[in-house]
Order: sequence, then C-alpha cells, then structure tokens
Amino acid sequence: MSFRIQPQPVARPNRCQLFGPASNTKLFPKMAASAADVINLDLEDAVAPDDKPQARQNAIAAINEVDWGNKTLSVRINGLDTPYWYRDVVDLLENAGDRLDLIMIPKVGCAADIYAVDALVTAVERAMGRTKPVGLEVIIESAAGIAHVEEIAAASPRLQAMSLGAADFAASMGMQTTGIGGTQEDYYMLRDGQKYWSDPWHWAQTAIVAACRTHGLLPVDGPFGDFSDPDGFRAQALRSATLGMVGKWAIHPKQIELANEVFTPPEAKVTEAREILAAMEEAQRTGAGAVVYKGRLVDIASIKQAEVIVKQAELIAAQQ
Repeated sequence: MSFRIQPQPVARPNRCQLFGPASNTKLFPKMAASAADVINLDLEDAVAPDDKPQARQNAIAAINEVDWGNKTLSVRINGLDTPYWYRDVVDLLENAGDRLDLIMIPKVGCAADIYAVDALVTAVERAMGRTKPVGLEVIIESAAGIAHVEEIAAASPRLQAMSLGAADFAASMGMQTTGIGGTQEDYYMLRDGQKYWSDPWHWAQTAIVAACRTHGLLPVDGPFGDFSDPDGFRAQALRSATLGMVGKWAIHPKQIELANEVFTPPEAKVTEAREILAAMEEAQRTGAGAVVYKGRLVDIASIKQAEVIVKQAELIAAQQ
C-alpha cells in the first residue's frame, strides 16, 4: 500500500442517474417518483438555445417546489464554451434552495475548467450566505478530458463523481461511429474466420475508474443511446460494474430498472461477502493470515473486496 491512503468517495447510492430536460416540466413529478438514485435536470444538450432561459427558471422552481425525497438532485449546466453557463450557476445558487446537491459540468477538458466553476460557486455561496456547499460532478467527453483525467479528478474538494459521455467523446476522438455507447460493429477481432467483438469504451472507462478511485470520486458510466435494446444496455452496464463503476445514466425510464438491477449486488454475493468477512475475522483471532473458503484461498485482499460489496448493499438498503 502506498504511503498516501486512497480516499473514500462520498457514501451514497449512485446506481442510476436519470436525465430529463428542464424545458419539459411535465417530467419532473415522474422523475421524482422514479426509482433512480440521482436526478439530473438538464440545461445543456437536451434544451434548445431559445429555451435555455426558461429551462433555467423551470429547474429553479423544481428544486424549490418538487418533493425529491431522498434522491441526490443535480443540474447539468451548459458548457464553459457557451454564454449560458455562468448565468446557470449564478441563478441556481441565488434562487434555488438548499435542496440542490450537485452541479454537473459537461465537456470538462482540464483542471482549470473545474477551478473556474468552483470559484464562481464559492463566490455566490459566500455572497448568499449559503451554508450547504454544493458538490460538483463532471463528464469526460473529449480527447482533452481523457488526456487530463487524473488532474481533473484532483481539481476540487467539491468534486464527487465523474461520468463518461460516449457520444461527444467519440466525436472528439474522431471515432467512426454514430452510436452512443455499446458494441460497435466494426470494432472486432478475427480468429479462424470468426468475429469477436471487443469493447471500444473499455480503455476510457478504466482510466476514469483509476482516476476516480485515486482521488475519492464515484466513477459512473454515461448514456446508452438505444433505449429499445435492454440487452445491450445490460451488457454494457455489467462490463462497467465489473470495471469498478458504481452506476449508469438513464436517458429513458425503461433504463432505470436495468441500471438498478446491475448495480445492486445480488443477495448471494452479499451473503458470500459477509461470510468471507466472518471467516477472516475468525482466522485473525487464531493468528492465521488467510483461510480457505469454499475451496479457494481468502486473504487480506479478499477482505477489501468483500467490504466493497457489503458497504454498497448497506448504502442501498439505507436509501430504500
């Protein structure tokens, strides 16, 4: 173990982040009543330029008036290359109440982007006397973002989570695809005349997970565009969970249950994890550094793996 202890991320469920355009107020009650852990009111891509001022006011009203229960509530502001983002931040923090938990920053390319938003957020909070600090979450959506992913992850103590935005990321990288996540038809290996499809997002997801775990953030997989393909969504979500991501976006209500299913540890795994912890506790009492559990060696590293599963299950149970 390095001398520098790996910090722990914020303790909250983040299995599913449900997105909805702030221009469509009819969606707000449905989003609040959903089973998503995190709600993202969107001021960016899902809102037309002429509708952005009204969408901003809609988001403020929704934060103040809708009962969001115990969900984490986030607003995705516009990109820092637009004339909208500063007014998004100022109006939200001057007019929305303490129910706002997070501001999501899209298309982050470097640590300075986080510094700019953090500085503005801090100034408005102080001016308004806000006592609850607003957290930040970011989306990696560009070549610059993935190249600077670790410095971005370390950029601010406000930062809580980081997501991969597959569509803009693919465009920035010059990838020959119009799909949003999932398997890409031409990304395959060939052996003995048979095609084997691999995952073109794997390396970027791994970089995000490593940066997040190094700096105590929650790594989250972004959107899967084809909401008529539940099997494809589930397959990508399973790969993301295996890599260490804690959740996935939902751009359609159909995807909420799928995300919750994948990122909720199965009861059998939770039971096994608890049994491993109990077995190791007994081994330590007798002075043994390892123990055999169901025919396989279990040691100190196994404790850490089991603790991750148990902690995740307890967070979800507390939320419910």
